[in-house]
Amino acid sequence: MRLFASLLSTLTFVAALAITPSQGAEPAPRPNIVLIVSDDHGWGDYSFMGHAHVRTPNLDRLANESLTFRHGYVPSSLCCPSLASIITGLYPHQHKITSNDPPVPPGAAGKNFHKSGAFLDGRETMNRHLEAVPTLPRLLAKEGYRSLQTGKWWQGDYRRGGFTAGMTRGQRHGDEGLEIGRKTMKPIYDFIDQAKQEPTPFFVWYAPLMPHDPHTPPERLLTKYKSVAPTEHVAKYWAMIEWFDETVGSLLNHLDEQGLRENTIVIYLADNGWIQNPDAARYAAKSKQSQYDGGVRTPLMIRWPGRVAPRMADELASSIDIAPTLLAALGQRPTHDMQGVNLIDADAVKSRTAIFGECFTHNAVDLNHPAANLRWRWMIEGEWKLIVPDATNEPEAKLELYDLAKDPEEKQNLATVHSERVARLVGKLNAWWDPDKKAEGK
Repeated sequence: MRLFASLLSTLTFVAALAITPSQGAEPAPRPNIVLIVSDDHGWGDYSFMGHAHVRTPNLDRLANESLTFRHGYVPSSLCCPSLASIITGLYPHQHKITSNDPPVPPGAAGKNFHKSGAFLDGRETMNRHLEAVPTLPRLLAKEGYRSLQTGKWWQGDYRRGGFTAGMTRGQRHGDEGLEIGRKTMKPIYDFIDQAKQEPTPFFVWYAPLMPHDPHTPPERLLTKYKSVAPTEHVAKYWAMIEWFDETVGSLLNHLDEQGLRENTIVIYLADNGWIQNPDAARYAAKSKQSQYDGGVRTPLMIRWPGRVAPRMADELASSIDIAPTLLAALGQRPTHDMQGVNLIDADAVKSRTAIFGECFTHNAVDLNHPAANLRWRWMIEGEWKLIVPDATNEPEAKLELYDLAKDPEEKQNLATVHSERVARLVGKLNAWWDPDKKAEGK
């Protein structure tokens, strides 16, 4: 039934966009795609999301011009698995990139580990996991697209993700790719200009190391926030967000200047959340690496002028929906393993009853068996969020249940109060993915 509904939804969507031959018009050109991914960015840290001090005028403009899901989520609160899910449309337990780094051998630590053969071998295994599944660049290449990787990229050389061009050559975070945004936007502009001249539809992956630490904003922005932030650490983080926002404005303006606005789909989200520790240059509890909304919630925007009506949406959305949405925009069906929905299809979004996620250890325990690295599974149904800890990796943790409408900061655990609801939701969570079953990739 799910496959039939997905097919029917796709056919309906394509039919709505089609121009009949009797109209005497050429088919609409294939849309360009620009995917903007901010890095370690708290879900509420935008002007349009109500922050009292952070200014994001360009993201505000994009949000107002987009179908904007204020309750968007990523399945995992770590950069590497989250980015892998964005580009594949699969959950971490499906693509098997669950952690940021490989297992640490006994006696190895820090920089010595990152230089070791065990580390390099582990990263190669992770890279091969990505090569084993379809990615957006590979799927789009079949439709004649050229693609560019910039910014964060963990899975080796950009070509291993299927990109036809890119900045990253193979180091852990993204090496030369990390210059995008902080130092230059020229690689993107050059790529767009070349694609326009050919002409060829293009896909741009813009995932700068922003506002991710090191928090080194321009002094003009830091000065602006020092007077209103509780500490300098918070001021630096806020200033980094506005600096990132400026780069988004530059990118959107370039699309306008090149006459590409109308035929370009722009998608925005953050790879995971962040709550700045006011007393140290690191994140606070209940954010990055956590199972809470501070780690997994993000606004998610889709701008496609003339095709997608702008509105602020309160329905749930997930980063695993991005790939199916883009494929549907091209008249294509999602791959068999994709579980996301077409976010442009309002009926498909409304018919979904829950979204799911999973958080894993920072360093994997076993690179080939996702369940070995599991810390928590979570799900949201309506206003209720269930969190189930893994007995092995989180032996002291308790099952948690929150009413997000009344308790958005997840402070009051209601699991013991609503035992029947918990039992029902656990059954639904297990039906989605039960780590005790052998078929982990299904």
